[in-house]
Amino acid sequence: MSDIPTSDQVNPLAARVALGRSPVLRDPQIVGNWVLWLEQRPQERGRTTALIRPWQATDTTPQELTPTPCNLRSRVHDYGGGALACHADGDQLLLVWVDDRDGCLWSQHWQGLNNTGPAASPLKAVSPPRRLTQPGFVLADGLIDPHRQRWLGVMEAEERDWLVSVDLQLEDQKPVVIHTPRDFAGYVALSANGEQLAWVEWQQPWMPWDASSLWMATLDAEGKPQDPTQVAGSDASQRDHVSVFQPQWLPDGRLMVAEDSNGWWNLMVSPADHNAHPTAWERPWPMQAETAMPQWIYGMSTTSWDGEHVLAAVCDQGRWQLKRLAHDGAVQAIDQPFDDLAGLRASQGRAVAIASNGSTGMGLLEIDLASGAWTHCSASAAALAPNQISKAEALWFEGSGGQRTHAWYYPPTGHHNGPAPLLVKGHSGPTAMARTGLNLGIQFWTSRGWGVVDVNYGGSTGFGRAYRDRLQKGWGVVDVEDCAAAARTLIASGRAHPHQIAMEGGSAGGFSTLACLCFTDVFRAGACRYAVSDLTAMATETHRFEARYLDGLVGDWPAQRPLYEQRSPLHHADQIECPVIFFQGLKDQVVPPEQTETMAAALRANGIPVEVMTFEEEGHGFRDSAVQVAVLEATEAFFRHHLGLDRSEA
Repeated sequence: MSDIPTSDQVNPLAARVALGRSPVLRDPQIVGNWVLWLEQRPQERGRTTALIRPWQATDTTPQELTPTPCNLRSRVHDYGGGALACHADGDQLLLVWVDDRDGCLWSQHWQGLNNTGPAASPLKAVSPPRRLTQPGFVLADGLIDPHRQRWLGVMEAEERDWLVSVDLQLEDQKPVVIHTPRDFAGYVALSANGEQLAWVEWQQPWMPWDASSLWMATLDAEGKPQDPTQVAGSDASQRDHVSVFQPQWLPDGRLMVAEDSNGWWNLMVSPADHNAHPTAWERPWPMQAETAMPQWIYGMSTTSWDGEHVLAAVCDQGRWQLKRLAHDGAVQAIDQPFDDLAGLRASQGRAVAIASNGSTGMGLLEIDLASGAWTHCSASAAALAPNQISKAEALWFEGSGGQRTHAWYYPPTGHHNGPAPLLVKGHSGPTAMARTGLNLGIQFWTSRGWGVVDVNYGGSTGFGRAYRDRLQKGWGVVDVEDCAAAARTLIASGRAHPHQIAMEGGSAGGFSTLACLCFTDVFRAGACRYAVSDLTAMATETHRFEARYLDGLVGDWPAQRPLYEQRSPLHHADQIECPVIFFQGLKDQVVPPEQTETMAAALRANGIPVEVMTFEEEGHGFRDSAVQVAVLEATEAFFRHHLGLDRSEA
């Protein structure tokens, strides 16, 4: 039988359909007349592989270039990203990737790029995969330097980042350090002639979206940067903080980068003299919208050069649009129906991105920019009939400090009358955003008669620097007040039942959930995935990438230790009076399992109903589809039981 309800059915969406079968697509690339991308497969315990097929040949079965047991994943900063680099040269394709099996850099050559059209023959491997590096090196975010036949990227070692090179002709080698940043680094960009290198650096206590700097250097005969110079952005010593994102070299040799000195991540272009002061840079496309994302992982791309113009994914009021940015400053929208975009790449009049909208799931969007013709190939088959999909409604309300705050509200589907149970979602990060693409995890709830509100609390990305900075020194207050205010707004409007309000979140969203249960009286149940419960423990035990994150979100550590304890749910467990269910990976390096165990024990000691589910092979974020399904089913059963809802099985 089909899993898709027919137009006259209102059956609840099964958890195994909502989360069990949809792969996650990442990092699309255009290579000649082909499109290449990464696919993370939940059915294979989150294994990631590289796929390729001819351009816009959506009916063609993709060719897998890195079959089992290959797993393309980097571990830099624990969040990773930037696991694959590729280079096309005529009929040849070179892939270089980080393989999670051993953490090493691998490469393989393929041929057949000159084949075109839907009936093109598959690529042929020129040689078997080769291991380029020895085990023991943590690498990511690389590119291929064809002028010197090497891979350039980031290595994390000895509590810092290094820019390194790896010779593509050798095997089992040690990476060669070519530059020593002050602390963190990445987003390496090589000029077309191979003579200049640009990259981004940032230092603790700042995160890259708080304060980061753009660096540039000319490469010497050995390919090492000479006299590296900061040319834009800000570092930890500067009073005014500016964040930069995704440097790129334009064909005329100038640098382009997104930066937020005007309060929004907008693009600016360097003068011919790269050493000129940043005030001399051109800002051709000013807008009160964002052309960047918070740099939690490597490999993100929101802008690209299509051969004639700059293309940009632009976030305006929480929705993404695709824009063509002309030399004269004109901004033209590209007609296409998707408002959730990531991984934008362009080449020779073509563009590709990972795209979705409120009724269509994640897939590859391919656009011929001359004709405007586009195709979209979803990662998985449709799981819901169109009339069964709950569409996001923009909800603006008065949040913390009386400030105008945004959320997406999804009403229950079917013929629901009167106030409905409400699930409040707190996104992770906390510097992230609630997005608009079809989320079957949300539809799971709306198909069961729940309303869902996905809150862009203060601190969220996509609404400008001032909105993002609301959370500075305010984590555990601003996010809590915003999530509670969103629920109260829906209760006051008659859409939410005041005694059937639950909240769920993972990581930072789990912290917001626990804090909401502690410090407000709105919520009746909570579900937490790998949740931060003790800010003191996070400040002293978490991984390097976030080791000083709380200095900005809470206060200087350890000087502000009393404030950390004041906001930590663990220190106020006696204020939680409703049931909580916890989910924790035992390999989590960000939130150690002990933190969840301690929080659960404190609640049990107070007589609060608590459940804890642990997963031996999971870390910070659950990749295995079986785990994802188990978490969703257990959460729904827990809420039904403790909120007194209908207990009939779906």
